[in-house]
Amino acid sequence: MLFGGPYSNLQATEALQVEAKRLGIPPDHCICTGDVVAYGADPQATVDLIRDWGVRVILGNCEQSLAAGADDCGCGFKEGSTCEVLSEGWYGFAKNSLNKNSLMWMSNLPAVLHFDYAGRNVLVLHGGFDNINQFVFASTSKTLKRRQLEAAQTDIIIGGHCGIPFTQNLGGKEVWHNAGALGLPANDGTTDVWYSLMQKSDTGVTFSHHRLAYDFAKSAKRMRTEKLAEGYARTMETGLWPSLDVLPSFERKQTGRRLILPEPL
Repeated sequence: MLFGGPYSNLQATEALQVEAKRLGIPPDHCICTGDVVAYGADPQATVDLIRDWGVRVILGNCEQSLAAGADDCGCGFKEGSTCEVLSEGWYGFAKNSLNKNSLMWMSNLPAVLHFDYAGRNVLVLHGGFDNINQFVFASTSKTLKRRQLEAAQTDIIIGGHCGIPFTQNLGGKEVWHNAGALGLPANDGTTDVWYSLMQKSDTGVTFSHHRLAYDFAKSAKRMRTEKLAEGYARTMETGLWPSLDVLPSFERKQTGRRLILPEPL
């Protein structure tokens, strides 16, 4: 089981844990691509759940910034953008909510995870191989993706950060996969969040994307109770992001369109 940013969304994280148990997937076969803490109202409780669950977690830019006591989330938002302005609120809230033990845990998270699976070399990272907060979307140049796979000397990269799930076969054994985000909808006008499964098959490795329904109303209510940005609370209810600053043209045009991903690849 693969999943991206829980984003301090306790309700979505609880729902995924239930789903993993339903599917019979043990914690050490679950991998989070980072950003356990971000937009939501329960940073400490979400960290506690993830740690108690025992899943594998790699370092996201949010963990990197929080552990270092940085002034901002290090998300890679453009200066003066709506995303950057909104991040000041949730990042400050998260920074003040986490205990020292959680910050120490974040500081010790691995930046990447390497393993072999069904005869393929797999690398799990947060953003891109070149930069932890690099946004890599489905529409991002295949040349760039191939270059990073070559630099990483791996067959498969499992990334996070961009928040929208996709799987892209780049030729031969080369694949770039993103499970999407657990803590926010994928800007497709639905309240569902996403996870994915990586399984062995006759052809080697198969990825499948899965929606996850959860108590989004409770998540939005918790955000309003903590007086966090209304835009992200509405996102939980509408499935639409409050800003499209980070999105390339192709992904912007998909705003509000129910995301339909191909059959397992």
